[in-house]
Amino acid sequence: MVHECASQQPSAGIHVFDARGIARRFRHAAVFGALEALTPGETMRFCNDHDPLPLLQQLNSYFGPKLDMAYVAREPGEVVIDMLVRA
Repeated sequence: MVHECASQQPSAGIHVFDARGIARRFRHAAVFGALEALTPGETMRFCNDHDPLPLLQQLNSYFGPKLDMAYVAREPGEVVIDMLVRA
């Protein structure tokens, strides 16, 4: 599947967050910070090497209905999730 994690030119309104280049101990804090920096209507495309189920639970608890999450890719070694910030 082709998506913006491998592209140098993401789609308009989509901000790529490639967690694979961030030390594991900082990933959750970095994701929360990145999402807090978005304005309603913007999307963060989260790219990772594994399915971050505990992180997704934390995000759901913290943001609730203000954050929509949808998998773009869910393959072993490559997980891509679009996270849309709502008003």
